[in-house]
Amino acid sequence: MKAIDLSGKTALVLGVANQRSLAWAIAESLGEGGAQLAFTYQGERLQKNVHTLAAQFPEAPVMAMDVTSEEQVEGVFARVEREFGKLDILIHSIAFAPREALENEFIDTTLESWRIALEISAYSFIHLAKHAVPLMEDKGGSMLALTYMASQRVVPKYNVMGAAKAALEHGVRQLAGELGPRNIRVNAISAGPVPTLSARGISGFSNMSAHHREKAPLGRNIEAREVGDTALFLSSDLASGITGEIVYVDAGYNIMAL
Repeated sequence: MKAIDLSGKTALVLGVANQRSLAWAIAESLGEGGAQLAFTYQGERLQKNVHTLAAQFPEAPVMAMDVTSEEQVEGVFARVEREFGKLDILIHSIAFAPREALENEFIDTTLESWRIALEISAYSFIHLAKHAVPLMEDKGGSMLALTYMASQRVVPKYNVMGAAKAALEHGVRQLAGELGPRNIRVNAISAGPVPTLSARGISGFSNMSAHHREKAPLGRNIEAREVGDTALFLSSDLASGITGEIVYVDAGYNIMAL
């Protein structure tokens, strides 16, 4: 049986907020697989958390990056190139919408809330991919985004984030089609409810989680490590024939009609 070995590969992980983040679960799995890691954080509020966690990987740089700041984006990729000379894996676990856009009715979504949600949650993946490609072109690479099934179905109070995830998933497919000839694979993981910092900002999250647990074929909610291990597989050569896919890690909930 083949073991997953990412030795010699470099991964840039975006979206770690604390130890419960799916981005952190992914980072742990990639690190255990032998990948050399680099992290970004958004804002001073998260700086300490990310630095504390990243200390488990002593040589991992930790860099500030607001995805709406071109200066910071360019700075991050310049440092990755300077320190590692290449990039093999890009992990995008970033999403944001103004609180009122999640608490109010969807019909009351403002143009500004729509713009913010889609820019940060969907467009940023395309923009970051553009910066990552030059660092992957020699041997190819893997890009991975995090999504949720509200991209396809109505989830109460998910509102504009559902539209953002739908745009993100289209971006995954479009990028996969364009970057395939360069041996760059692009996929997404659609995770079931996990009590992350961002998930707790969704009204009714506890009820959503209970419903998933009741209806899922496996009769439980997923654990963050299961998302991490799926990311490890998709980032590895064992997944060399997989691109443009939305891989569900939700204990089978997505297949159920009733």
